[in-house]
Amino acid sequence: MTSPDQPTADLTDLQEAVLAVVEKLAPGEVTTYGEVAARVGTGPRQVGRVMAQVGHLTAWWRVVRADGSSHDPARSVPHWDAEGIPHNGRAVRFR
Repeated sequence: MTSPDQPTADLTDLQEAVLAVVEKLAPGEVTTYGEVAARVGTGPRQVGRVMAQVGHLTAWWRVVRADGSSHDPARSVPHWDAEGIPHNGRAVRFR
């Protein structure tokens, strides 16, 4: 969860909480910004902001919008394919 650019000590409590939830997702598992938000006690937009800031420290492609779409489908699709996550090229298909 850490990188040379962003040591854990520099993360806010909210950033750490969001990253911890995402870290618990198994390969092939996806969740929404809203589901992460509910688990950490904030809103989905705040989760989106955290993911934009420090999502690179975790499996960011496993967190999608409520409709299953990714903020960056071109970068998400190879990860979804590698993990066997069903999708249509821009959004995951929830099971």
